[in-house]
Amino acid sequence: MTTEIRFYHLTRGGTEQFLPPLLEKIYAGGMRILVRLGSAERVAALDAMLWSRHPEGFLPHSAEKDAFTEEQPVFLTADNENPNKADVLVLADGATAEGLEDFSICCILFNGLDAEATDAARAQWKTFRDKGFETVYFRQTETGGWEKTA
Repeated sequence: MTTEIRFYHLTRGGTEQFLPPLLEKIYAGGMRILVRLGSAERVAALDAMLWSRHPEGFLPHSAEKDAFTEEQPVFLTADNENPNKADVLVLADGATAEGLEDFSICCILFNGLDAEATDAARAQWKTFRDKGFETVYFRQTETGGWEKTA
C-alpha cells in the first residue's frame, strides 16, 4: 500500500478553523483518524474544542488512552503511536511524519503565512516525492475553499 500525502496550505485561518471540518469529513467517509499534533498542550486544546464545537452533536474522539482507545474513530496525540488502528494520519503544528506506511492517507496542515512552516513543508514534499509517495497539494482560495494544484 502506498500512502497518499496531502499537503494543506493554510492561508485563511489556522489549524483550529480548518482541522475540525476536515476531521468531520473524513469521519463521515467511514475512515479512522489519528491526529498527531506538536505538543500535549495543543492536543488538550483541540480535545476541548471538539467537545464544544457542536452543541447538538460532536465528533467521537479521545485524547486519553483508556479501555476503549482501540474503538475510537478519532484519536488525538502528540506521540508517535496509532492506538486506534487509524487509516488516516493528520499532522499539524509541526508534528513529525513517522510511520506513514501504516496509513492510506496522510494530511499535513501547514501555515502558509509562516515562512519556517512553509519551508519545512517544501522540504517534506521533496522528501516524500523522492521516496515515491503520491503527493497532492491543496491551497486555500480567497473564499476559503480548497483548490487542488498538484
